[in-house]
Amino acid sequence: MPGANAYLHGTYDGTSSGEDGEFKFRTSKTGQQTLQVEFMGYEPFSLKVELKGDTIRLNVKLKEAFNELNAVTITAGTFEASDKKQAVTITPIDMVTTAGAVGDVYGALQSLPGTTVNGESGRLFVKGGDSEESQTYIDGSLVSVPYNSSAPNLATRGRFNPFMFKGTIFSTGGYSAEYGQALSSVLLLSTNDMPAEDQLDLSFLSVGVEVAGTKKWNSGAVTGTLAYNNLQPYMSLAPQNYDWVKAPESATGAVSVRQKTSKTGMFKFYSSFDNGSFTLSQQNLDAGGTLIDYKLDNGNQFMNASWNDKLGEKWAVSTAASFTNNTDDIQFEQTTVAEQIQGTHLKSVFSYPFSEKFILKFGGELFSKKFSQNVQMPNETHDNNFTNNTFAGFTEAQVYASNKFVTRIGGRVEYSDYLNSFTVSPRFSAAYKITDKSQFSAAYGWFYQNPVDDYLLYTDLLKPERADHYTFSFQSSVNSRTIRVELYRKDYKDLVKLTGGEFYLPTSYNNSGNGYANGLDLFWRDKKTIKNGDYWISYSYLDTKRDYRNFPEEAIPTFASKHNFSMVYKHWFGNLRSLAGANFRYSSPRVFNDPNSATFNGEKMLAYRSLDLSWSFLYRQHIIIYAAATNVLDFKNEFGQRYSNNPDTNGRFQGAAIQPGSNQFYVLGCFITLTRKGNANQLDKIE
Repeated sequence: MPGANAYLHGTYDGTSSGEDGEFKFRTSKTGQQTLQVEFMGYEPFSLKVELKGDTIRLNVKLKEAFNELNAVTITAGTFEASDKKQAVTITPIDMVTTAGAVGDVYGALQSLPGTTVNGESGRLFVKGGDSEESQTYIDGSLVSVPYNSSAPNLATRGRFNPFMFKGTIFSTGGYSAEYGQALSSVLLLSTNDMPAEDQLDLSFLSVGVEVAGTKKWNSGAVTGTLAYNNLQPYMSLAPQNYDWVKAPESATGAVSVRQKTSKTGMFKFYSSFDNGSFTLSQQNLDAGGTLIDYKLDNGNQFMNASWNDKLGEKWAVSTAASFTNNTDDIQFEQTTVAEQIQGTHLKSVFSYPFSEKFILKFGGELFSKKFSQNVQMPNETHDNNFTNNTFAGFTEAQVYASNKFVTRIGGRVEYSDYLNSFTVSPRFSAAYKITDKSQFSAAYGWFYQNPVDDYLLYTDLLKPERADHYTFSFQSSVNSRTIRVELYRKDYKDLVKLTGGEFYLPTSYNNSGNGYANGLDLFWRDKKTIKNGDYWISYSYLDTKRDYRNFPEEAIPTFASKHNFSMVYKHWFGNLRSLAGANFRYSSPRVFNDPNSATFNGEKMLAYRSLDLSWSFLYRQHIIIYAAATNVLDFKNEFGQRYSNNPDTNGRFQGAAIQPGSNQFYVLGCFITLTRKGNANQLDKIE
């Protein structure tokens, strides 16, 4: 290397290496001396030499110095939205400025590779996994019920306002041993830190209103939010595919407190409530298609707290806790169903850097869930409940061999007292930096998750389900352009299988199910080519089959789409003071089962297509006018068929198309921000 400094320690005798890396100098010193060779970015080289007045020939090799800021990071299976990272595929702003997301974090994530759009659900389906295989964490603690309650075959959305988050890590596989009870993915959400000043935000939308106020003091701040939504005025104007007796109506509120506990410590507390209800008329296919009312009343309370700080110069601690209380009261025909979920999560994580190249992390957590269900029918009543406590411990070491190569080796153990089951999960991941802007990553691990609540109500004879992840990825970010390619395989084992017996018998369930998912994910983002423009393209290929639950044989699950494509474009029009957005999404036809057919899951749905547009106009520095529309080209989207439970007199099961709530959705809004300085707005936060 040219320009390396070579000299005798404690003297002025020395020189610099030439273009070929060679150096030569003379000295009058004799005896034992220390030769030093230094070059920026490399560890200093020193060697004891004995000078006797003759020529000494040496071969000097410099070792690259370790710099954690420039070191390789593991990206296999992970999309990170954080301003602290130098090379990320998305940013926090992207999470809420994507057309078609409708202000929903989960809706925005569906523009990323590895996800499949399920319009009749609205939930997150990742790499061939069911929505129940993904878990959401806020500031390190579990959210037991992250989605709003909904009717069967009707899309829902996330419970939390995206305005409250500063960053997102969406891990689609091969994630850290710190996280368990998720077969497919984890979504890690980080709430905002200290605000800059006092602020009042007013939001007026065509579906509701919201007011949020923030009060700041020297070492802390508090934010309060109240919102009311009523879709009745909107639904009376916009065509709907369902008959609403009472349109969805909800009232929500939240309080967030942030308090500095030291120079490095921060305590956060968040509490929210959500009350919603609706009544929907649906066809009873077992009664000739006559309409019946489906009424839902939901109440949800959520609390979480977290504390992060340093203990001494090196030790770091992170603790988190959350509590969820969710109740659903459902009525249809002469049946009433009352369900309650009470979930508690406690967690502590410690980390210690033995050196800048070796960091150890370990901790423990408790998942506690109580689920109860009371079903009252004219001739019978079912009243069931269970309580499951899952204890977990984990440890993980991150080892940097150099700036270019890092490994993360860990393991996790879990014990469920309800299932009397003990599991061990090895985890391994690594990354190698090819250049300063590109790298390879790989990850492998075992992942366990307890069976779904509907099965655990009737049996404790099951064991946790398992998925083995294999992930290989390449990522390069050069000149504001990012490309990412990922190959993966998931092997499912011990999936719950129904034996065909009565649902209330414990012996009607076992763990004989299995499955697999293979896939390719592609992501390209370009913020350079088009002036004031920014776009990204996502494509996913998925090959998956399962034999589980009530499947008579191995088959493609109904939630899986082989091809998924999304293109998002955003453009800033300076003269118009406007930000425009467009999002086109396509999913190839999924399968569904027709009980009148001899082939299980042998029918195909329509392909999913939607072009969504949004426009944000900065009317004043603190006032924004907003408009958005989904499926502006009015593509026909259907999500298969639902069928009667019993055949008619001709021996056929009657069916009806599963449609979206409406073919299109429109929203108008005005966002007003009031501060003392008067220069703040919500342009970076509107969806």
